[in-house]
Amino acid sequence: MTPDQIAELRRQKYNATVVRLVKVHSDLLIMRVRPDFPRPAHKPGQYTVLGMGFWEPRFPGCQEEAPPPDLARLARRSYSISCSVLDKEGHLLDIPQTDWLEFYVVLVRTSGKPHGPVLTPRLFLLREGERVHLGEKITGNYTLQDVRPEDNVILLSTGTGEAPHNYMVWELLRRNHQGKILAACCVRYRQDLAYREIHDQLMQRYPNYTYLPLTTREADSAGHKVYIQDLILSGEMEKRLGQPLDPSRTHVFLCGNPKMIGAPEKNRETGEITFPQPPGVIELLTNRGFQTDQPAKKIRGNLHFEEYW
Repeated sequence: MTPDQIAELRRQKYNATVVRLVKVHSDLLIMRVRPDFPRPAHKPGQYTVLGMGFWEPRFPGCQEEAPPPDLARLARRSYSISCSVLDKEGHLLDIPQTDWLEFYVVLVRTSGKPHGPVLTPRLFLLREGERVHLGEKITGNYTLQDVRPEDNVILLSTGTGEAPHNYMVWELLRRNHQGKILAACCVRYRQDLAYREIHDQLMQRYPNYTYLPLTTREADSAGHKVYIQDLILSGEMEKRLGQPLDPSRTHVFLCGNPKMIGAPEKNRETGEITFPQPPGVIELLTNRGFQTDQPAKKIRGNLHFEEYW
């Protein structure tokens, strides 16, 4: 493609500007995107779409992608909306007065498939002021809609699955939530906890808030790795929460690695439900009386997981 053709495609396809870009490290970034259109109304926990053209260059060192059928197309992916919770002065962000959306993105270098990832290698070459595609619709049922003021809220994630939980924490603190709030995030290295300092500040300021960062590849965690499931099995989660995991007054939210979540599968012929092994959080908590959402039956439970993952 010629430079003029690329410029025209960008003009036609892109509808948002990158207004802030923080490279946490080479493979992790936080970005804020301002749409050309009025920011859609939405709830913490929901998601939208980011996209870039197949004509754009890719970050070096990533697995090769399949040749696109049409270079003029957009590579798209759904991303939960994140939130930095606090502003520069240390106060809760005034989200209603902002005109941007925040995203938490990890560079996917390999896909485990014959062909490599298409979007993140392009996102990681962006600079502030450059243009992207942003979905005009924000959607999703992974929200706090059934949480009562006195309920305990547990937010469990891996990696950038923490994004929607950051936004949920902001919402809970903004409305002066009275129940306990515990957020745990499991990553490989401490450098992968981009929001760690913010959560430390929140714990100092809000007595009902607890943040548990877990790492699996640091030298001091070698030989005794602790995963999200281990917090439940060992009783450490209840100890940190300060209360038992009571299904009658606790909501649990799961986002991230499917192995951590452990969503069951239903046999279409027999109707039998089977859980993946080793057990994920869903099996561990359903055995303790928790119930997952059942959208087909319009049933809202107290164990929620992000379904687009």
